Amino acid sequence: MALETAENVKEIYRSRFLDTGIAKRNQVWRTLCSSYFDDAMCREGSVLDLACGYGEFINNIDVKEKYAVDLNPDAKGYLKSDVSFRSCMANDLSHIPSNTLDRAFTSNFLEHLPDKKNCDLVLKEVLRVLKPGGRFIILGPNIRYAYREYWDFYDHYLELSHLSLEEGLKMNGYTVVHNIPRFLPFTMAKNQPTHDFLVKAYLAMPFVWRFFGKQFLVTAQKPHKI
Repeated sequence: MALETAENVKEIYRSRFLDTGIAKRNQVWRTLCSSYFDDAMCREGSVLDLACGYGEFINNIDVKEKYAVDLNPDAKGYLKSDVSFRSCMANDLSHIPSNTLDRAFTSNFLEHLPDKKNCDLVLKEVLRVLKPGGRFIILGPNIRYAYREYWDFYDHYLELSHLSLEEGLKMNGYTVVHNIPRFLPFTMAKNQPTHDFLVKAYLAMPFVWRFFGKQFLVTAQKPHKI
């Protein structure tokens, strides 16, 4: 966290998303949300997108109350009007009261934290803002399966597998309710097929994930009594 500033995050976002294309990413996430992640939400409840990027998830998810945070202040310009945005560090959600959110979500963020101490701070802060029974859904590169591609990105620091993340979540007060070691491919950049039909077909065939998936999907819950 301390290794990144708003300015260099802005530059990383601009250069990296140009490789994939914002429109392409948004198209994929529209399908991911409608065909998969919408079912994990409380439609009439609330969700926080932690490190929201350009809003690919939060703009497309079907939830009544939407919140997003990102260190990059440019993110706000890409978010829809129904998203409440704050440019801030992920370990300081002081603008959100405790025990208020039904869901929190993050995609490809924890690996950018400099160490597990900072990861603990983020996990604890998300736990604070979740309601009892609320869930934190985490998507990210699984170092067990993406150990080569992982180091192609200069701002990757913290190596996590589905097992180490589960252990960290438990140590910080969560109960892990779902742990999928291999979910999505590592990246949608370059020549990865991203047509709606192909994304839907991939999501509908979990047995295929074990061959192509290099990102974990871990869902953790805040206990009703802690």
